[in-house]
Amino acid sequence: MTWIAPSIERREIPAAAGEREMLQRWLDFHRDTLLTKCAGLTAEQLGQASSPPSNLTLLGLVRHMTEVERSWFRRRFVGEDIDSPYITDDNVDADFDDLDPAAAEREFAAFRAEIEACDKAVADRGLDETFQGSQVTRNLRWIYVHMIEEYARHNGHADLLRERIDGVTGG
Repeated sequence: MTWIAPSIERREIPAAAGEREMLQRWLDFHRDTLLTKCAGLTAEQLGQASSPPSNLTLLGLVRHMTEVERSWFRRRFVGEDIDSPYITDDNVDADFDDLDPAAAEREFAAFRAEIEACDKAVADRGLDETFQGSQVTRNLRWIYVHMIEEYARHNGHADLLRERIDGVTGG
């Protein structure tokens, strides 16, 4: 049986909320949007580079965002000593390059698990709490804003990839 990316119900964004809730809900919305762009596609379609000469794929975007979530929230902010799920010293683009459509279901599960782990890791942390980045001190608020921007940019890519695969637009 061929695995197909499941449909999801995208969470709504409140019209008014406190800063932390608003940031979290926008981030959740964008996380859900990426999954919405993938819904209904087979593993093979998710691994299809549909806009040559780019090797960008929907499955690659899911893997990339798994990487980015872990990197910012757990490795950099919380300081967890955990490996990168994909990137190696030999291949800094492994999240995009080393795809196996047969592993798509597992990759989607890893994405969702990473989101859950990241949310849990920062749930009780303040937006003003800082960490030392590469030559600059940042706070958790910056990570939320950056993650929303990162998803927004990549969801635009996902829009185009999806349209090239099967003509579906919007959502």
